[in-house]
Amino acid sequence: MSSDVAGIYARESPYLDRYVQVGIAQGRVISLSFPETPDEGAESEHDMLDRIESYLDGVEESFDDVQVALTVPTDQRQVLEAVREIPYGQDSSVAQIARVTPGLDDENDDDLRAIREALTENPAPILIPDHRIRDGPGSTPPAVVDKLRSIEGL
Repeated sequence: MSSDVAGIYARESPYLDRYVQVGIAQGRVISLSFPETPDEGAESEHDMLDRIESYLDGVEESFDDVQVALTVPTDQRQVLEAVREIPYGQDSSVAQIARVTPGLDDENDDDLRAIREALTENPAPILIPDHRIRDGPGSTPPAVVDKLRSIEGL
């Protein structure tokens, strides 16, 4: 299946004990989730699922070439773009994200709260690796976070 074909794609991951489901539109990822059952009609063959499966098998993957459509407010987009820059095998803190996100202060409680909110609204975990934020929430289920951190040695 070509990577630019729009649709919903899902594949079961024995490692995660759930599905990995990705939504694609105009060649960009619009969502990534970990449902226990996939959406009805989801196709199982897609290049992105192949790459995620390799990542889950322990192949180091940055996904930095993947276009993610961030349909979130600008302040959340800036936070998620900063999170996306955290390299494979490294983690960060909410305060560190504040320091590298323009206009945010790591000593301002409202800014730290805004970062946590952006992490919770993350539409594409793994591609925007909220599992690499050791002290923040994310949109990745906790059991999946533990497994992703384990893959990366965190």
